[in-house]
Amino acid sequence: MAIDLGKPHVDGLSDIVNVLREWQEDGAPMQLHPGDLGWFWRAGGEATAEAVRTWSRDGRLLAVGLLDGPDLLRITTAPDARRDRELAQRVRDDVTEPERGVLPAGSVSVEAPEGALVRDVLIARGWHAGEPWTWLRRDLAEPVEDPGVRIEVVAPEKAHVFASVHRAAFDGSTFTDGPRRAMAAGAPFTDARSLLAYDDQGSAVASVTVWSAGPGRPGVLEPMGVHRAHRNLGHGRAISVAAAAALRRLGSSSALVGTPSTHAAAVATYESAGFRRRSEVPDVCRDGG
Repeated sequence: MAIDLGKPHVDGLSDIVNVLREWQEDGAPMQLHPGDLGWFWRAGGEATAEAVRTWSRDGRLLAVGLLDGPDLLRITTAPDARRDRELAQRVRDDVTEPERGVLPAGSVSVEAPEGALVRDVLIARGWHAGEPWTWLRRDLAEPVEDPGVRIEVVAPEKAHVFASVHRAAFDGSTFTDGPRRAMAAGAPFTDARSLLAYDDQGSAVASVTVWSAGPGRPGVLEPMGVHRAHRNLGHGRAISVAAAAALRRLGSSSALVGTPSTHAAAVATYESAGFRRRSEVPDVCRDGG
């Protein structure tokens, strides 16, 4: 059977999120997670549906992609389709030809799991390795230590505080309590928690959202940030430890996080919170011309 490229309606996103949950496995390469769709959902359900692409054969979903910006496709596959040549070639053709409605002409990038055949066939077509990302994991089989600061699960009435800390943590962020409410209304947030860390003076100093994929499956941190006025005081480590504890309470088997390898301070922060480096994986890129 031929492989079909699709784009879901809003009411079909819950089914896609559920399939992504099933694809998450400990020991698998880092890949697109339900939490990635959940964080994107801050733009609303319609925008999220517009950014998702699917590849199916005979009605079975084989791959899911998220256009995380106009020139970046983040894609993963069913575990048993990682080396499916027909799928890899179809994805290659769809991301290479702009008229198919996946990626535009010019400089673009594809993030795919380590070992996925689609990486190989794109490189064979002349694409090249791009920005490397470092992926880290913390096992949650054992109880997580106390983070050493006050941690609060963000309730709706504190959405504005969470948004304020996020804006102060990420340069150029325009995040407000409106997108926070949209994110909380999305299907992936059923298995998510947003957290705030407070210092001894009662100031909110760091934020994180954690996304479970269900009991016994790995969860992710997306995103974690420390208020720019409160950095280099251990708050990044504290909120990352709290994130791991929150995922363990949600039944996650492990906590995962990724960051550009150039962000050495971020890598060091996660390592100080008990996360261990798994691998460094570059995007696959095509230069404009």
